[in-house]
Amino acid sequence: MSIYDFEANTLRGEEESLSKYKGKVLLVVNTASKCGFTPQYKGLQEVYEKFKDRGFEVLGFPSNQFADQEPGSSDEISEFCEINYGVTFPMYEKIDVKGNEAHPLFEYLSKEAPGILGSKSVKWNFTKFLVDQEGHVLKRFAPKTTPDQIEADIAKLLNK
Repeated sequence: MSIYDFEANTLRGEEESLSKYKGKVLLVVNTASKCGFTPQYKGLQEVYEKFKDRGFEVLGFPSNQFADQEPGSSDEISEFCEINYGVTFPMYEKIDVKGNEAHPLFEYLSKEAPGILGSKSVKWNFTKFLVDQEGHVLKRFAPKTTPDQIEADIAKLLNK
């Protein structure tokens, strides 16, 4: 099993297979528009622009599970990200990232890269998962880990 076995809906409501990212390094992030970590959208966009031509993608998955920090519709989320942070990386429909209704992708990511003390649950917005070119989850990064702090790990994978 790999990340390529999952599907998700884009912000436009189109179902998309993640197999379209085969051969690319991915940073999968659960996002929110009204979170203290929301300014990380800027850093995610910068890392995306720096590495996208080398086979790298950021995949954003909004979630409203943490203090109702993503209350907007798909259109509102898209507009917010574009206007405020110039986001051009792929964004998907709002999903649950933990609990009984968690999207299967995030169940898989959480199982493959547990958090501190082996915790499987996503604890907050802007938890990040690094995925290699074969679709294997390599590492989980805490919400407070900024995108620029992950650059070295991304570059190392891209240089394989």
